[in-house]
Amino acid sequence: MFDIQAIRAATPGCENRIHLNNAGAGLLSRETLTTMTGHLELEASIGGYEAAASERERIAQTYANIAELINGRADEIALFDNSTHAWNAAFYSMSFKRGDRILTGRAEYGSNVLAYLQIAQRTGAEIVIVPNDEHGQLDLHAMENLIDNRTKLIGVSHIPTSGGLINPAAAIGQIARKAGVPFLLDATQSVGQIPVDVEALGCDMLTATGRKYLRGPRGIGFLWVRTSALEHLEPFVAEIASATWNGDRGFEWQPGATRFETWEYSYSNILGLSTAVRQTLDIGMEAIGPRCTELGASLRGQLDAIQGVTTYDLGARKGAIVTAKIDNIPTDVAAAMLGKQGINVSTTAPEQTQFDTEDRGVHPLIRLSPHYYNTEDEIAQAVRAVSDLASRAR
Repeated sequence: MFDIQAIRAATPGCENRIHLNNAGAGLLSRETLTTMTGHLELEASIGGYEAAASERERIAQTYANIAELINGRADEIALFDNSTHAWNAAFYSMSFKRGDRILTGRAEYGSNVLAYLQIAQRTGAEIVIVPNDEHGQLDLHAMENLIDNRTKLIGVSHIPTSGGLINPAAAIGQIARKAGVPFLLDATQSVGQIPVDVEALGCDMLTATGRKYLRGPRGIGFLWVRTSALEHLEPFVAEIASATWNGDRGFEWQPGATRFETWEYSYSNILGLSTAVRQTLDIGMEAIGPRCTELGASLRGQLDAIQGVTTYDLGARKGAIVTAKIDNIPTDVAAAMLGKQGINVSTTAPEQTQFDTEDRGVHPLIRLSPHYYNTEDEIAQAVRAVSDLASRAR
């Protein structure tokens, strides 16, 4: 097990807050912050282009670090300013026509759903929502029966933004491979929270962000694309980073996943992400994953024991995101009251998981999301605060 107190001492935000909003943005470590500010100072002292050139090797190491984390290759990684743009780069590189089918689940993220809807309107493709099973996760048997020769994509959120559910992504990957259907996995909430191995998962494309459980900066995300999937994808944007002019009236895509990238970046954010990923690797997901799951289970169980509090997390397997409601207190008010006590939480929104909202209608909910650097005492303090609110509301 890692030294939690040493990690907390190296995390400035732990000094004055109980941070249970890691599904929103994790706390930066001092080392990540120093990396980022150091590069900004370098840009200020010698120039932005010159700073990037001088840090070329460290920038390249970012791709290698991410690849190591998810068991991919560096040339299969593309960097973006956020995970939604990374997901869009993969999705909109696919071709759909009338009658094609996109299979997804109830837990799919809101921006992904909007993209599906747009493509359906543009092309006549059909969105097929795979029902949940008795545990509230994507029903594997139902999905397998829904796949036919019209199915062009399986798009799934590994862990939704709206709860603790961990969808059975590896089993979905097995079904997708057997059927020969591309599998796009939104791993925004899972990378850094639980072990993620693209080979074991069997996905063809995976997207994630830096700011959540990786504890990196805002404004950075990435896309992983399996090399064998590239021949089926046509990037929807061509620019000087993604393609090379052939000297005439044509161009060639860059090799590997760099064909999805754009030229301009915040290199401070890239280097910050690299540092954060390296820290995750050094601690080890084999330690981080169980710690996150245990904290989530402890928090969920203690909240369930409070009269007037209900938790709403689905799934046979649950992670560190815990969603709840306090009777007789509007969700936004409860979240604000916890914030005034120095407890960082957030809330879910109906429009962020539209298909789940259609099915359950439980949103908005208070979302509490611990990470490995949170302590059992912090969990207990948060539970006491929620209990006090519930008691006063009865």
